[in-house]
Amino acid sequence: MTSTLHAGTEKTGQWRRNSALLFFLLFSHVCLAHLGKITGTVSDAATGRPLAGVTVVVLEHGKGAITNELGQYDFTNLPAATYRLEFTSMGFQTQSIVAEVHDDQTTFLQIKLLTAPIDLGTVTVSALRPNGQQIISGIDIRLRPVTNSQEILRMVPGLFIGQHAGGGKAEQLFLRGFDLDHGTDIRLSVDGMPVNMVSHAHGQGYADLHFVIPEMVQSLNFGKGPYASDQGNLATAGWVNFQTKTTLDRNFVKAEVGQYDTYRLVGGVNLLGKEVGKDEGQKQSAYVASEYQYSNGYFENPQYFNRFNLLGKYHGHLSPATTLTLSASTFWSKWNHSGQIPDRAVASGLTGFFGSVDPTEGGETSRTNLNAQLVTVTGRKDEIRQQVFYSRNAFELYSNFTFFLNDSINGDQIRQNEKRNLFGYNGSFTRYHQIGNKNLTSTLGVQYRHDLTDSTELSHTRNRNETLERYQLGNINELNAALYLDEVLYLTNRLTVNAGLRFDVFRQRYEDLLLTPAATSLTNTAIVSPKLNLYYTFSPRLQLYAKAGKGFHSNDSRVVSAGATVGGVQQVLPPAWGGDLGAIWKPMPRLLVSTALWTLRMAQEFVYVGDEGVVEPSGRTRREGVDLSLRYQLTDHLFADLDMNATRPRFVDEEPGQRYVPLAPVFTSIGGFSYQAERGFNGSLRYRYLADRPANEDNSLVAAGYFVADLQLNYTLPRQQFGLSVQNLLNTRWKETQFATTSRLRSESVPVEEIHFTPGTPFFARLSWTWFW
Repeated sequence: MTSTLHAGTEKTGQWRRNSALLFFLLFSHVCLAHLGKITGTVSDAATGRPLAGVTVVVLEHGKGAITNELGQYDFTNLPAATYRLEFTSMGFQTQSIVAEVHDDQTTFLQIKLLTAPIDLGTVTVSALRPNGQQIISGIDIRLRPVTNSQEILRMVPGLFIGQHAGGGKAEQLFLRGFDLDHGTDIRLSVDGMPVNMVSHAHGQGYADLHFVIPEMVQSLNFGKGPYASDQGNLATAGWVNFQTKTTLDRNFVKAEVGQYDTYRLVGGVNLLGKEVGKDEGQKQSAYVASEYQYSNGYFENPQYFNRFNLLGKYHGHLSPATTLTLSASTFWSKWNHSGQIPDRAVASGLTGFFGSVDPTEGGETSRTNLNAQLVTVTGRKDEIRQQVFYSRNAFELYSNFTFFLNDSINGDQIRQNEKRNLFGYNGSFTRYHQIGNKNLTSTLGVQYRHDLTDSTELSHTRNRNETLERYQLGNINELNAALYLDEVLYLTNRLTVNAGLRFDVFRQRYEDLLLTPAATSLTNTAIVSPKLNLYYTFSPRLQLYAKAGKGFHSNDSRVVSAGATVGGVQQVLPPAWGGDLGAIWKPMPRLLVSTALWTLRMAQEFVYVGDEGVVEPSGRTRREGVDLSLRYQLTDHLFADLDMNATRPRFVDEEPGQRYVPLAPVFTSIGGFSYQAERGFNGSLRYRYLADRPANEDNSLVAAGYFVADLQLNYTLPRQQFGLSVQNLLNTRWKETQFATTSRLRSESVPVEEIHFTPGTPFFARLSWTWFW
């Protein structure tokens, strides 16, 4: 009897619990059915174009959202009430608005933001933007005047550059303890289109950004280390993506004249008129921009440097939910350069500091690009991005690194030459959804890139017009296909987890045309790269992060075909493992601090070989370092910035005392002051410092450091701007690029290993005039 009563009681209790649960679900459904919604768009008041990346916050609840590619946002499940919404974006006035929400109704808001000067007091660290380092780039691109293509690269905190062809060849790059040569371990892109050229005639990852007109750069995104799922080959030390302007706020023409017979003319014209872009029905814009530059340079031998750029870009809406961006550009450059000279040649009086040993060096290059990007936002706010691109690149370079070391009669001049077709596709699908009450952003991406070269050549030449011997001649067919998955989970209002997985496949085919018959080698490889990033936002003033990931760089197809090994193992896709611990911090309202402790270990290093003028693989390395960036607003118009980067780069497998990584920077610093005003005087005073660093493995040769200051001063009127640009304001005598090279001069009987260098720019002043309409 007792057991029967107990069972009956259990059934009654279970029925009551089920009834309560059913009532709760029905009640919740009824309540939700009567909740309201806020949705809308945000656009630029000046141009009418939608603004992506605007932070929208419902102040009463602390709920936040970021506008998508179409400037859209929405907030759901809001009880009927009056709410205050705040809209913030870098370079625009913060706007607040009051919105009424009613049961079962959607409140639509159309917001237009006005441009405004930068105010660091309004900048906040947001959990919605886990990569807080992009705040730094957003500030810099709006404050620093971009006067030439080199200044574009210096926008990346910690990225140091050096030119050793007077402006013709791509710059030598330094980042996080890497001598990156021209791009071995940094991935560069423009509007999503790759800049780096794999298996290039001059060096792996060769990245020439001179096809970008500096005045057309709108923004940049960057990352340090191998932590981004959508960044694959070469993104070990870091990656940078430059975005060119979608629309022109004003038409302009700019003329420059300077020392050393320097002239430059650049301009941009809106093809559809000022008001078309604002029209809500058409929402389209198109412009064309062009640049021409000539200079004889500061070398003793005239440089006869010529460069021409042409860019056309269209942006429009195919439908209310789909945007199309088309761009086409072409670039051509030709120059002579004085090349690298040994210390002993200057000391003996054989040549001056700005002279040359072989005055016949120089080159010619061109690049034509086609780029199409299609972005669709579905009804449920999923984003579909598709891009196809094509580049035609031609490159010819004459250099002489060793003078008469190998050929005492004709000299050691070499020609590096290639013609390349590059085409590919980038696609991604992003969905914003929830797991329980946690927001999750999922991105599935696919990438494809194919490089085809015609007669990639390395030859021994004389006087740039006679081929004495061909060292290499062949066709490269290199394919890279990738699939990646990236997940961003907002576990709480403060903790964000970003996990990613990337899978890359390579097919590298090399046809050696020096053999009879031609011989072909084919290599197929693959690599998996996991990523994990954690962000914790304590407050709008402090965010901490921890990052870990695996990346890689591919080896040159010619190196792969030759079967080069490290430790008896052929390294086709040598991996890199990295980790970062960092913080984004606002200790004061107008002071922003970014800092990171990091480590990076690589399965293979590239080292410059001076006697051949190429790079080759050389073994495992490890690097540890610290990055520090400060941005401080002293007054409403005066800003200060400082970047400091210290690194300890070492080889892993070499004997003690032989572990220094040649030319790897150990300390760099860039900084300055910027004064911003819409009218009247504005400009900047900047410096860059590179400390002494080892030039060879045992540090017996040292590449001397330098400190150089630059000045930019403008006077702005409503329709005109006058400018003065001075490079090397203090007229410092400095060596911009340096190498430990074994060479022999014509008069010498034995070779000598010592520092060879290219002199840095002396005091170099230019005047400019810009007219707007």
